[in-house]
Amino acid sequence: RRRPSTHVPIRTCVGCRRTDSRSALLRVTAQQGDSGPVLIVPDVRGRLGGRGAWLHPEPDCVEQEVRRRAFARALRIRAAIEIEPLTAYLERLHS
Repeated sequence: RRRPSTHVPIRTCVGCRRTDSRSALLRVTAQQGDSGPVLIVPDVRGRLGGRGAWLHPEPDCVEQEVRRRAFARALRIRAAIEIEPLTAYLERLHS
């Protein structure tokens, strides 16, 4: 007889560096733009391919990430990064 698993996936926010459950964080991925910078897009359903980074969906964590340039390190990107799709999503989420 098997007991139900009590394991909760834990991830680290790239902004504030606190750990939290996967359900409390937002996964973001990098998508190559047409000819411009790499776009950081929210992966709400958790289905987009590629390397992902986790972030609390809060403005403070986004500000800390921008100040520390954590997306470039976490996603292993050496090109210019544009976070407009992420910030637009967060604005819609908090309005």
